Amino acid sequence: MAKIQFSRGIDEDAVPEVRLTRSKTGAQGTATFIFENPKALSNTSTEDITGMYMIDEEGELLTREVKAKFINGQPAGLEALYLMRSPAEWDRFMRFMERYSESNGLGFSKA
Repeated sequence: MAKIQFSRGIDEDAVPEVRLTRSKTGAQGTATFIFENPKALSNTSTEDITGMYMIDEEGELLTREVKAKFINGQPAGLEALYLMRSPAEWDRFMRFMERYSESNGLGFSKA
């Protein structure tokens, strides 16, 4: 089962909005994850956010590009950016997203 964690060992329950972009050559791409009110920012969470870990049966993908969003001084969301620098990294990410979307009922639509 595919899952996302912000602190090792603690699965994130919030399902993100994911935006993908890819270069015209297909050599590079980015994925932007937007989490509204994630468990990682809840009052009950005491763990530090150390990155975004995307875990499935093939292994783990990691990004340290994680930013918190605040509204009126209260944590409201997280935004994570995952960079893919080769077609192989893009393919691996897409396999993870297929598994994650099946687990969480996400759909895909082209802009």
